[in-house]
Amino acid sequence: MLELTIMTFNLRYPEIKDGSNYWPERIDRAASVIEKHHPMLIGTQEGYHSMLKDLETRLKEYDWVGQGRFGEHENEHNAIFYNRDELIMQDNGQFWLSETPELKASVSWGSAFPRICTWTCFLHRKSGHSFYFYNTHLDHHSQEAKDRGIQVIGEHIAKQRSLDGLPVLLAGDFNSYPDEFPIRFLRGEIETDGTKRDLTDAYSRIKGKPGLTAHDFKGGDDGEPIDYIFASAEFELLEVQVERCQVNGGYPSDHYPVVARTRLLSGL
Repeated sequence: MLELTIMTFNLRYPEIKDGSNYWPERIDRAASVIEKHHPMLIGTQEGYHSMLKDLETRLKEYDWVGQGRFGEHENEHNAIFYNRDELIMQDNGQFWLSETPELKASVSWGSAFPRICTWTCFLHRKSGHSFYFYNTHLDHHSQEAKDRGIQVIGEHIAKQRSLDGLPVLLAGDFNSYPDEFPIRFLRGEIETDGTKRDLTDAYSRIKGKPGLTAHDFKGGDDGEPIDYIFASAEFELLEVQVERCQVNGGYPSDHYPVVARTRLLSGL
């Protein structure tokens, strides 16, 4: 049986103006909240290469994969950390959320920055099952870039599933509220080009509203989420939690990590 815990975690880029919340002050907080939940997979956003190396030295069980949004290890990554004792990475890649997804650092639709999606194909050692994990960060400036970018991701997922039929998990900072196009599109509530996506929003496991996930180091829960985890129909979502803890008197990031526990349905 394959049961796994997934985390999506916007790390907040290293901004010296954050003062006591500047990355060097938060490294151990971030590592601590990851260790608390011991996820098999972590989709991170806004991590610079130096930040990812900082986490690498503290998270001994994990390897990671991903490139910067300008290519190589330049600027922000959507890195994927995975527990090497439980997972074998079989394949991985990255594409840009643009009209030319394979063109490095490409920008379309008024996006403020190049936006990317990192993907991996993993083999679970014990069960022998394989699955895909996608991790992304949609634009914060242009609604068209968000709406079109998520369709690029949807098309990539659909293409891979048509080739091998493997289950899919998708996580990230979507910069979108639950009633906005990117989220409704993934849930299959909006049809585009005669097709619908069929992913399940992990927040469907919460009674009531999940509350905000981006809090600007202020805490609280009054608002709506922009960080999400989705799963294809082969996965049963067991529970989801927005982790709002402080560590040693401070928050690990200006976003709360979101943690979901899921299980691959038997017989697949």
